[in-house]
Amino acid sequence: MLDLAIIGGGPAGLTAGLYATRGGLKSVTMFEKGVPGGQIMNSSEIENYPGVPEVMSGMDLMAKWPEQCQRFGLKHEMITVTQVTRNSETGIFTIHKEDGTTEDAISVIVGTGSTPKRAGFKGENEFFGKGVSTCATCDGFFYKDKEVTVIGGGDTALEEAVYLAGICSKVYLVHRRDTFRAAPSTVERAKNTPNIEFIVNSTPDEVFGEDFAGVQGIKIKTPEGIRQLDTTGVFIFVGNDVNNGVLKQDDGSFLCDITEWGEVVVNLKMETSIHGLYATGDMRLDAPKQVVVAAGDGSTAAIGAISYVMENK
Repeated sequence: MLDLAIIGGGPAGLTAGLYATRGGLKSVTMFEKGVPGGQIMNSSEIENYPGVPEVMSGMDLMAKWPEQCQRFGLKHEMITVTQVTRNSETGIFTIHKEDGTTEDAISVIVGTGSTPKRAGFKGENEFFGKGVSTCATCDGFFYKDKEVTVIGGGDTALEEAVYLAGICSKVYLVHRRDTFRAAPSTVERAKNTPNIEFIVNSTPDEVFGEDFAGVQGIKIKTPEGIRQLDTTGVFIFVGNDVNNGVLKQDDGSFLCDITEWGEVVVNLKMETSIHGLYATGDMRLDAPKQVVVAAGDGSTAAIGAISYVMENK
């Protein structure tokens, strides 16, 4: 039986493995079918990770994490976990794998992340990471004093538009309706930001550019026809799909409490509503979706898991 099972090999999972093994747990396995590193591996430029002054790709940033995190005995099993269940009498968790095998664990840390939804317009996938982004905090600075376009109408879209307005010369906010899902106070704040222009009842049609130079503009379908915006940055905020499938039980319920949006409810210790189960990174409630925060989540969860295992072993 494992002391700790870690589901997901992103920054949260890797850091959890480092802290758990270095903290004294003897049998810790991280389940990640792909190359460890997580979603940040797809980012072309990272310049806001503390202690790393040079600009580098997400792949380069994460390159040495697995080696460091496995130094104290963390094992990496390259397989997909399909489900995590718990015996209500013993409190032991069971890890169900895609090959039909299972493994028991005293404690579990889940960090399977979330996947940003795509808006579905032409060129979106082709230029993702080359001017098309889903993270203003990560990429906004690259468009300092330039014009950018934001797609979406929820709280995140408007909040990020306001954030970008503090960096960029102008922000075009494109929304398919003339009303917004965001909180009224957020809408009011965005409308009172002078360098945000609202383009409502409109949808993105095509982003265009060159492979080497990246995005050079976007075409918008408006009630008056096609409008071209010559912006080199396009930020998409149309929601996220939380990767919470491993917590879904056979009866359709979830192992622990989740929000209506599918985010796992945790406290400041990353504890879920189930003792011994922790959730970290982009899948948890109010996640800011930053590498440094995910790593912090992982360390926090591991510290809690160490105490839990020691008390229940």
